[in-house]
Amino acid sequence: MSEENRIPGATYPAPNEHHFELAKLKSIAGGPDYSSAHGGCVVGERMIVALMRMPAGTLSEPHSHPNEQWVFQIEGTSLNFIGDQEIEAKPGSLIYIPSNVVHHGRVTSSEDSVFFTVKDTSHGLYGIKK
Repeated sequence: MSEENRIPGATYPAPNEHHFELAKLKSIAGGPDYSSAHGGCVVGERMIVALMRMPAGTLSEPHSHPNEQWVFQIEGTSLNFIGDQEIEAKPGSLIYIPSNVVHHGRVTSSEDSVFFTVKDTSHGLYGIKK
C-alpha cells in the first residue's frame, strides 16, 4: 500500500514483526461515515486484517468497495444484506462479500457483535457509502 493510502491509526508491521494481539491494538473506525464498527487493524503488503466490534443495536449503512471481504462472526449475531441476499451471522459463521457488491448489516443480539475481517489491500479498509 502506498504511503498516501495508509490507513490512519492502523498497525503496519515493522521488519521481523510477526505477532500482534488484535484486541490490544489501537482501535480505529471500520467505516467512519457509514458504520459503528471499530477495532484493531493490521495492514500487510497484500492483506488487511481486523478484529472489529459493533455495539448492540447499531448498524452499518449500505456501502461497497472494490476489494473482496471475508467476515468471521465471533460473538453476537447480525443480520447482513449482501446484494439481494439476507444472511444471519451467528458465532462461527463465515461471510464472503464479493468486490463492488453493496452490503450492510445490523447487530440483532443484545450483546455486541465481534467479528474478524480480512480484505486485500487493493482499496484499503474503508468502503464507499451508497
